[in-house]
Amino acid sequence: MSLRTLPLVIINLGGEMLCILDQRLQAQNTSEDNSEKVMNDIIGTMFTKAFMDELLKPQQLYSHRTMKTVLTRLAHASIVRLNAASMDRLYELMVMAFKYQVFLCPRPKDLLLISYNHLDTVREFVKNTPAVVNQVDETHRKIIEVYSTLSEGEFQLIRQTLLIFFQDMHVRVSLFLKNQVQNANGRFALSTSGPVPHGIDVPGLIRMFDRKGREVRRREFPTGGSYSSPIREGCFELHGDRVIRLGMNMCVLCDVPHRSTHRDYDTPNLLAKEELNLLARLMGSMKAENEPRAETGFRINLFTTDQEEEEVGASCEAEESFFGVISIQAMQDEQAATELAKIAGELTEQEQPEIPSSNKGDDLLAMMDDL
Repeated sequence: MSLRTLPLVIINLGGEMLCILDQRLQAQNTSEDNSEKVMNDIIGTMFTKAFMDELLKPQQLYSHRTMKTVLTRLAHASIVRLNAASMDRLYELMVMAFKYQVFLCPRPKDLLLISYNHLDTVREFVKNTPAVVNQVDETHRKIIEVYSTLSEGEFQLIRQTLLIFFQDMHVRVSLFLKNQVQNANGRFALSTSGPVPHGIDVPGLIRMFDRKGREVRRREFPTGGSYSSPIREGCFELHGDRVIRLGMNMCVLCDVPHRSTHRDYDTPNLLAKEELNLLARLMGSMKAENEPRAETGFRINLFTTDQEEEEVGASCEAEESFFGVISIQAMQDEQAATELAKIAGELTEQEQPEIPSSNKGDDLLAMMDDL
């Protein structure tokens, strides 16, 4: 797995989150001052220098639970508040939007253009606040500096890491279903037509050469699709025409996603329950940071009505109760316990150089506590 994937995930998911929140703020007729304050607070926290410096360090990609915790803290850095059901729905929507963009990405390197489109959108949200715009620009420059030297193979590894991260997410989104780009089971239906990636020839022609490198014969073959010549390459600089539209604000057209009736992880994994319970307790004990004490916050609802939100929240609680809590009873045999402790100590000493941190994301979450 690539150690350079995490910054792109946070930036793209954060960009999708801001687009969705902006759309919901407009739908709920939130005042312009409050909407602008929400965007300034979230973006200002997200693009803090200390946070981005920690994020850009080579590290493994986080789990979905840790990723959602980070994004929840970013969302709650302002006066806006989302309950658990709305945050779950928000996370599902932004993950599926980014997953679809990764699937349609013409070539692995164009993942940067998707990220730059998100940064351009974020910059537009805070265009009236120069200090925050400078924070976004500084992050953009760091992204260019870090990723401009990567090879095509490294970008391909980043894309593979993203596909592994997305592989179990099959949440149905009404906009995708309406446009028939998503099947009823939540999987995407990709087209076999359109422009080919930059630098690639249109398929359908076989050329044969002799020993001297001269073309001697051509033969065409059916491709099964309608391909066209590649469009020009997008701009990878701080400002410019990105050419591709992936990563631009598409959420103004999005409805709230439907919860999928098909999930690959519906079957409980008994060995993972205790770890999930521990993570749930850790998440439950976390407090929202940067909450203004003198201001009254307001709630954003990602559902059509409060009744629908309560019904989804109740179904989530019922689903969690289905898994239950496992109590592990340690063995009382003193000799066996001593042997196990000895073996565990040896394993810890051997694995210490390879695993610098036992819990991925702890350093970043601790950094957010200080913001």
